[in-house]
Amino acid sequence: MNKYRLLTVLILSLLIGNSSIGLACTSVIVSGKVTQDGRPLLLKNRDSYNFDNLAVVVKGEKYTFLAIVAAKDTRPENVWSGHNEKGFAIINTAAYNLNGKEKLESGNDGRMMRRALEICATLQDFEHLLDTLSRPMGANSNFGVIDAEGGCAYYETGNEGYKKFDANDPNIAPYGYLVRTNHAYSGDRSLDKGIERYIAIEDFMLYAGFTDQLNQEYLLRNVPRYLTHGFTKINLYQQMPQDEKDVTIVPFKDFIPRYQTTSTMLVQGVKKGESPKLTVSWTIVGSPLTTVAIPLCILPDGKLPSIITRGDDGQAKLTQMGLTLKDIIFPLKRGNRMEYIDLSKLINQQRTGILQQVLTIEDEVLAKGNIAVEEMRSKGKVDSRMSEYYQWVDDFVSERYRTLFSLE
Repeated sequence: MNKYRLLTVLILSLLIGNSSIGLACTSVIVSGKVTQDGRPLLLKNRDSYNFDNLAVVVKGEKYTFLAIVAAKDTRPENVWSGHNEKGFAIINTAAYNLNGKEKLESGNDGRMMRRALEICATLQDFEHLLDTLSRPMGANSNFGVIDAEGGCAYYETGNEGYKKFDANDPNIAPYGYLVRTNHAYSGDRSLDKGIERYIAIEDFMLYAGFTDQLNQEYLLRNVPRYLTHGFTKINLYQQMPQDEKDVTIVPFKDFIPRYQTTSTMLVQGVKKGESPKLTVSWTIVGSPLTTVAIPLCILPDGKLPSIITRGDDGQAKLTQMGLTLKDIIFPLKRGNRMEYIDLSKLINQQRTGILQQVLTIEDEVLAKGNIAVEEMRSKGKVDSRMSEYYQWVDDFVSERYRTLFSLE
């Protein structure tokens, strides 16, 4: 981590108090009743000032789970998205209107998700956990949850209680999906946050649903890189510069991907009757503008691709390479750096933009990943095929980032 990035993180940590709390996120849950393959989906695009994230497999009190955590959280105490061996998966988005104008001091959302992953197998287990936690819970989140029994719901959870929104209920979710950014339906609507991204994700999902594209790859590839603004409808793909030398600084505020977007996880659940161990988390450990997605399962030995988990330096190699590239597309060194992007370095007509090249790498990663996942499903179990895929990912992604971006 260079000195500038370290200073930025330290300053912002002071400003927001507990920097483990994500300031803003975008999420969607999709019932298996409407997806193309009958498997429920759970997606979170995480915004935080903890830029340095990685994937871990943890043996919890009852269940082993796979999750995204902050690199500095070595135990880890907080989890920001993940699934466990029983097919239970959880994500959250901060809901700033749930506790009125109270200041949330404790910030238990990440701890609650860790606890849920290590002891819950079903939505009912999660509800029991919420029912038995002491009040105030120290929570202000929309928790998105799926399980291996087809459960798919949001729990708008504040300090004193929660309200469930079931994506399987056509009266609640007429199109079979629900979205949340940074407000809750059951909260004080005058305090709504994240409305620009809410409009964007609603527009995207409405189109995806009506065009029969409710599948994991379409959502994974597009939601975290959605470059149409919810309010202004500005589509940055319609403003592409000629090439990477045609420096074009444009405002970049309140899109779904942002400067502070630190990871994406799309959990693909299982069909009824399938082993819950076949749950897959399609995971981007860093900025989705500069980092590829990789499908992850919980292997018997707990192995993950080495480039996305903790290395000898305590960091994930892929996250660090993505942060280096992010410095290029956000070139301002003073002022409101987070709100301006060099579009020519991100996307351009010659297709030499960083995002465009990252997606060419991801094409192959996902193509081989889909083959490995389908072979696993055909056998009905996770085996050495995924372990071999992880090794290929380590070698291939490292080589391609080195070749395309001169990164080691």
